[in-house]
Amino acid sequence: MGLLDGKTALITGVANRWSIATGIARAFHAHGARVAYIYQGERVRDEVEKLAAELGGGKAYPCDVSSDKALAELAKNIKNDYESLDVLVHSIAFVKKEDLGGKVFATSRDGFALALDISAYSLIGLTNALVNVLNDGASIMALTYLGATAIVPNYNVAGISKAALEAIVRYLAFDLGERGIRVNAISAGPISTASSRQVAGFKGMLDKVGASAPLHRNVTPEDVGNTAVYLASDLSSAVTADVHFVDAGYHAMGMFTEMPKA
Repeated sequence: MGLLDGKTALITGVANRWSIATGIARAFHAHGARVAYIYQGERVRDEVEKLAAELGGGKAYPCDVSSDKALAELAKNIKNDYESLDVLVHSIAFVKKEDLGGKVFATSRDGFALALDISAYSLIGLTNALVNVLNDGASIMALTYLGATAIVPNYNVAGISKAALEAIVRYLAFDLGERGIRVNAISAGPISTASSRQVAGFKGMLDKVGASAPLHRNVTPEDVGNTAVYLASDLSSAVTADVHFVDAGYHAMGMFTEMPKA
């Protein structure tokens, strides 16, 4: 018996087999969930469909989350193919490369608007489109990062977008609580993905976090997937409106000094 037997999940943000969303998809499949996917652009279509076939043969839908028309079409397709959803995973973010790094006050107006639209508002757009497809007692979760609440050099408007995303999580949790729908965020530690490697100095960040975290290691997509299974399952039935850190404890560090050798 799996923790997610009988549940249907929609996962966004699967781009390749190394992405955090893929780690979540693998964990959901291992625990018995039916998993569907959305992707944007033909560039990743083959990879997403291949992963979907490996993980139970779930549907993969094209969807531009910046388009209300596309979101409405997604909801229609989910209703036709699956009837309803028990889990929604938001793992979508986009920032223009020129707005990562440099000075945050140099962020372009259109770059700021685009980052907030894709990285934060898309959770509102998806929820609004799928609210009548989600079952009572469903679980919604979004992927965030420490840069939402602390300064991470070169993360810039991506961190501002994550701060907005975390606020959206709390307000959605309040609005959907009357239906027993839980809304949470997972704040994953740095993981080497195609997206994270766009942040200048990422390799050094990965090394520092692994050395400084209480567990003395970095985390993996599988670690994040395990927490996502908990949040998707009935084990978290009274857990909502919170940010759950999966970063080997790094977020709790106020200062790191080299420990004396024994």
